[in-house]
Amino acid sequence: MDNPTPRPWTTLATEVVGTYPIFELSRSRQRSPISGREHHFLRLDCPDWVNVVALTGDGHMVLVEQYRHGTDAMTLEIPGGAVDPGESPETAAARELEEETGYRAFELIEIGRVDPNPAFLSNRCWTFLALGCRGDGEINLDPSEEIEVSLVPVGSFGRLIDEGAITHSLVIAAHDHLQRGIRRGAEWAEKLDLP
Repeated sequence: MDNPTPRPWTTLATEVVGTYPIFELSRSRQRSPISGREHHFLRLDCPDWVNVVALTGDGHMVLVEQYRHGTDAMTLEIPGGAVDPGESPETAAARELEEETGYRAFELIEIGRVDPNPAFLSNRCWTFLALGCRGDGEINLDPSEEIEVSLVPVGSFGRLIDEGAITHSLVIAAHDHLQRGIRRGAEWAEKLDLP
């Protein structure tokens, strides 16, 4: 028996269940275009996010370590954060890089985008490559942020993932964007001086 081709569902009603500082929770009633049955779904409407693979002129990558409340653990990550209302992802990437690390980029290049979890999240996450980073900016952390900045050789990015030191899925996606761009010979890849 052949399965019918999936198609978009029809939204019959949507209600906001709660509004919180970093997301809005909504509940919708949807109708299947195949079966005609109705189901309820929850959705988190979050701001879009950015991640930054920040490279210094001498081949180091800028990393941040911080405590994450969701997993109740310390995490090693690349800089990143939410896109503010009315802000472009590129502007947010430059802002988040400087605010979290004090580093500023000579050049920012978008290298990829993912939907963090389309099952229930409405947002997107852009990854930017920041070239020629220098630590001449000003750190400006949010009141709840406590971040330690470190530099590692860019060639250790994959090893840190393989060893389990980096586990954040969006950071791993950023690594994939970087590696796939290098493999396919993206225009920006020739600007890299990697070991």
